[in-house]
Amino acid sequence: MLEHNEDSRKRKYDWIHQWAQMTGERAMIDAKVNDTYIVYATKDGLVKEFPNGEAKPLSDGNQEESNDF
Repeated sequence: MLEHNEDSRKRKYDWIHQWAQMTGERAMIDAKVNDTYIVYATKDGLVKEFPNGEAKPLSDGNQEESNDF
């Protein structure tokens, strides 16, 4: 009975993984179209990935642009 519940729960929330993956793919497509980059988290910290496939670590002290208005 317990095994059935775990299988049922896995199938119930399996769509979340697929939805998150599709969202990331859509973000990369939008970045290519708009010639910009996406930012995502890894175990090593934040990463900035450009449409050409280049990925750079994003750190607070090494920002290229400022947000001063």
